Amino acid sequence: MNKGIAIYPGSFDPPTNGHLDLIQRGSKIFEELVVAILRNSEKSPMFSVAERLEMLRALTADLKNVRIDTFNGLMVEYAKSIDAVCILRGIRAISDYEYELQMALMNRKLEPTLETVFMMPADKYSYVSSRLVREVAQAGGPVKGLVPEVVEQKLREKLEPAYKFHDANTVEVPADEKRDEKKTSNKKRKKKA
Repeated sequence: MNKGIAIYPGSFDPPTNGHLDLIQRGSKIFEELVVAILRNSEKSPMFSVAERLEMLRALTADLKNVRIDTFNGLMVEYAKSIDAVCILRGIRAISDYEYELQMALMNRKLEPTLETVFMMPADKYSYVSSRLVREVAQAGGPVKGLVPEVVEQKLREKLEPAYKFHDANTVEVPADEKRDEKKTSNKKRKKKA
């Protein structure tokens, strides 16, 4: 186990099974792992910072060397403030690597003593991202297996009112009315021609 504190920063909106995989594996590598939720005022998150804190604390309750925290501003400044020596980052694909490499090099320029460790998630989570989970959930699709059960439940609770509203305002047009609408529209087209 490596001495010192490592940070696993991200928005975690929502936390996925890929995030949890890296947290669990990272906790075995580092003496202390701080899962740091970025408070980004430029984004409109699905879950508030408080909700994400609650979910991540529940998911990591059994990991004694994992702490959940929040930060804003430069991550390297936050890292210095908690005496972190390493940043843990997940890489799913080549596109992630290009972005993460740029970030790691910039972080090294800003704070040369701060190292970055890249980890790949388990194969079964290599395509999972918070953005995709949000899109699938907002479209009413299943997210089972992509997120922990507590997150799946929170997604359902958050999106349930929208589904009820959508269902209540969806009116099925009887087949007879659809035929009448088509006839009227065809007559209008013939008059124009």
